[in-house]
Amino acid sequence: MTQIVHFAGLGSMGLGMAQSALRAGLDVYGYDPDAGRCALLSGAGGKVLDRTSPKAGILVCVVLNAVQMRAALFGPEGWAERLEKGGVILGCATVAPEFAREMEAEAASRGFLYLDAPISGGAVKAAEGRLSIMASGRPEAFDRAAEGLAAIAETVHRLGDRAGPGSAMKAVNQLLAGVHIAAMGEALSFAASQELDLARVLEVIKVSAGNSWMFENRAPHVIEADYSPRSAIDIWPKDLGIVTDIAARVPLRLPLVEAALAEYRAASEAGLGREDDAAITKHIAARAGLRLPEGD
Repeated sequence: MTQIVHFAGLGSMGLGMAQSALRAGLDVYGYDPDAGRCALLSGAGGKVLDRTSPKAGILVCVVLNAVQMRAALFGPEGWAERLEKGGVILGCATVAPEFAREMEAEAASRGFLYLDAPISGGAVKAAEGRLSIMASGRPEAFDRAAEGLAAIAETVHRLGDRAGPGSAMKAVNQLLAGVHIAAMGEALSFAASQELDLARVLEVIKVSAGNSWMFENRAPHVIEADYSPRSAIDIWPKDLGIVTDIAARVPLRLPLVEAALAEYRAASEAGLGREDDAAITKHIAARAGLRLPEGD
């Protein structure tokens, strides 16, 4: 029997994941508040998730934050009610570890399994079914989710038998990613101040010790003056805020993270929040009156 999978959230990541599940032969239903995203899923062969949809064995929650996750799963209009008893929820949003444990407990109280399953790889890999998933949860949750995980992920990292370690690992990833993007913005702004050709800078740094995946991935957005959001500035105050909140409980000072967090907050306040996170470069360069490449 074909596995039924529900997707709550069809943004740039959720839609790609749903499309990957479709290609793997799963019976996919999805919902997003943006009807246009639902139409894209329908056009790819999926179905719009509603209250009459058949119950699923897997519910994949791909929303922005903890508030949205709670509402999407267990709120008055939550989708957990359309999950089979014994079915598994994949919580893919970036949240604090203690919130993931809270969701696991809530799921268990309703007769469901839960995987703390934050994702990494970006929209392109989501659409290719090649995500990295940092997952933790009960072994039976992994077993129940196996077919869905195989459809959407290239690598599933099993990090523990309860919720929490998956989200902690995602916080480590976001710490590095957020700092690296901010460093990319400073590096390109510095290069512009020295009147270097930014395309040439990218070419050189890609094969030098200063390279990072984020530099190589985001610098072309600046060079092409394309700030359409693949991952927006406004994601980083949330994600780095989670990192600093966790660290504060140790307590552990993270001065590089704190500096990057301040830059993202300032960029958001300057009106760049919904632009691609490579627009941190625009914010940094503007303070010095530097010119960056402009679009057509």
